[in-house]
Amino acid sequence: MRELPVRVPGSPPLAGTLTLPDAPAPVPAVLLAAGSGPLDRDSNHRRLRFDVTRALAHALAEGGLASLRYDKRGVGGSPGDWRAAGLYDNVDDLARTRDALLARPEVDPGRIVLAGHSEGAVLAAALAGRAGGRQGVPAAGVVLLAMSATPGADLLRWQARQIAPTLPAPVRGLLRLLRTDLEARVAANHRRILATTSDVARIGGVRVNARWTREFLRHDPRTDLARLTVPVLAITGGKDLQVPADDLAVLAATVPGPVEVRRVPDLTHTLRRQPRAASLRHYREELRRPVDPELCSSVVAWCRSVTGVPASS
Repeated sequence: MRELPVRVPGSPPLAGTLTLPDAPAPVPAVLLAAGSGPLDRDSNHRRLRFDVTRALAHALAEGGLASLRYDKRGVGGSPGDWRAAGLYDNVDDLARTRDALLARPEVDPGRIVLAGHSEGAVLAAALAGRAGGRQGVPAAGVVLLAMSATPGADLLRWQARQIAPTLPAPVRGLLRLLRTDLEARVAANHRRILATTSDVARIGGVRVNARWTREFLRHDPRTDLARLTVPVLAITGGKDLQVPADDLAVLAATVPGPVEVRRVPDLTHTLRRQPRAASLRHYREELRRPVDPELCSSVVAWCRSVTGVPASS
């Protein structure tokens, strides 16, 4: 394979990487969207290296498919401020990156798959659900990894309920001593954020992306899922603490087009296997291992199938 730098035009411009397989052009391609927060084109944070989009890009290239991944605003080679970008700004950024991919001569514009992990899956579903005009998406399919089918406010409260029992014992003890209900605290913070009007706000002394949070709290991904008529692959881990694996059933019932859902028992939100009980405390240990090879193989095989790449090639 080979990798080329890409500049996505717009305000702000976005820096990315086009990964090409060793195959005659034009080839099918996958547009990759990373999760939430200040993640670069490889899905990496300065403190945590998830490496999801880079691993997928390289696996796709080995399978004969190109891919494009990009740095979010204010991260890596992209200027701007990620804290000032709303959820729908991020959808627009994905649309701009899609347009840049369509314009590449190495890529077959009629065989493009949208793929995302976590927030990236929400963005991919939102973009694929847009209809008509320039925003219409000539997608061959959509891959949703750890995709929520729960309204944002409900999802974040669910996360608090899952995470609270996995906190270190001293932290749980302190919360009990202070009679602090983590879910209630999260809900109170959300009410404070919903009362703001600025892009960035201070909550508990911490600067947060208030605009993104307001939009996410009010966002119902089922609206976008109900518009997907192209083939959809959705994979969620049974030990995901950030997205309910049971949402796969909701997703399957909501998408009107062909949909395949897979629940991987030991997979966590990091897209690694965890034989022990799920816990945020295990994330750093999990991230020392590569993205689950079976998951990558499943995504590649499905993308090859929906883009018409022969099994023997």
